[in-house]
Amino acid sequence: MPFPRAGRAVQRLSAAAMGALLLASAMKHFRDPGFYRQVVPDYLCREDGAADGGTCHGAAPSRPFALLSRDEWIAVSGLLELAAAVGILVPGTRKATATATTIMFAAFLAGHVDALRRAYGPQGTPVQRKVHSVRLPLQAPLIVWAWSLRKPAAGAGL
Repeated sequence: MPFPRAGRAVQRLSAAAMGALLLASAMKHFRDPGFYRQVVPDYLCREDGAADGGTCHGAAPSRPFALLSRDEWIAVSGLLELAAAVGILVPGTRKATATATTIMFAAFLAGHVDALRRAYGPQGTPVQRKVHSVRLPLQAPLIVWAWSLRKPAAGAGL
């Protein structure tokens, strides 16, 4: 390989870009939580959310995974993304953080599938259908990208 340091530079740049994306997303969780409200599945939400829309969409008698309100889930996921944004930048924690970020993005698939299902349901709107039809497939490249950051950069041992 003529440029042994190029692999490390590319990985650092990729990690920095992922960190920036995660940081921007984390900040948006707190500045505009409504953007994420529809992708928190109802089965994860307690019914005691705030009157400003933090409650869940439907009433279900038994929700064993309903540990937090919708707004609390949004805040927790924002904090997780903030931690991932920092961890992905530190070479010593990058592999573990990339693994956790991959798992996080994969877990977010459930919310995106649920939001898409509701968008095409009787209460859904054309705008929701468009938004969630775009948001769901965007998870695949994020998952692949996060997973790719687990690998050591080419030439790292040189």
